[in-house]
Amino acid sequence: MNMIELNEITKIYMRGAEELHILNGISLVVARGDFIAIVGPSGSGKSTMMNMIGLLDIPTSGSYSLDGVATEKMSDNQLATLRNQKIGFIFQQFNLLPRLNALENVELPMIYGGIARKERREKAHSMLEKLGMGERGHHKPSELSGGQQQRVAIARALAISPALLLADEPTGALDSKTGAEVLELMIDLNEQGNTIVLITHDSHIAECAKRVITLRDGSIISDHQVSRMIRGYEVTV
Repeated sequence: MNMIELNEITKIYMRGAEELHILNGISLVVARGDFIAIVGPSGSGKSTMMNMIGLLDIPTSGSYSLDGVATEKMSDNQLATLRNQKIGFIFQQFNLLPRLNALENVELPMIYGGIARKERREKAHSMLEKLGMGERGHHKPSELSGGQQQRVAIARALAISPALLLADEPTGALDSKTGAEVLELMIDLNEQGNTIVLITHDSHIAECAKRVITLRDGSIISDHQVSRMIRGYEVTV
């Protein structure tokens, strides 16, 4: 079964009497366990496409199935439930709550999911350990570096065992060395079976993916497998 199936997706916004065509018949299939990067210049439709994949917006026309679930006839509440069950989000600005420590931030999506306190605390600690942050669980975001905050954000995204990780410019707020470490971590997560969609404007960052989708003016203009550097070795994936 495929993780993502977009079929002839369009998105039109109205600006007064003018129609703005943001996505123009996008069709895309992403297999489970794949790692794709969606790239393109500002105004290409990347953000709108991310919102469609993340169930944060609905298309004007076309259909979308996520992990085998058709979404086009769902209500807002049903979409929200599916989003919370299936998608882990990783953002450029981390979006950690400053008053909560790292452990509590990772617990948040599990609270919304109704997971009991003892179970969610154990799982949050396990996620932080997995990402090399086990000793930082009681530190607040202001006490962590940018790279450490992003690791906490990734742990939070993984806490619900999502079918899909959706990463929006995840290295945009990091220096190049820390950004490279986060990309290496995402490669590791993909090798462990996580399906990842990475949104970026940077073609060099996109090279960590297995497949690069290029958008321009709301249309896919290329879709190709790439070679990437993994631990010093160039491989075609």
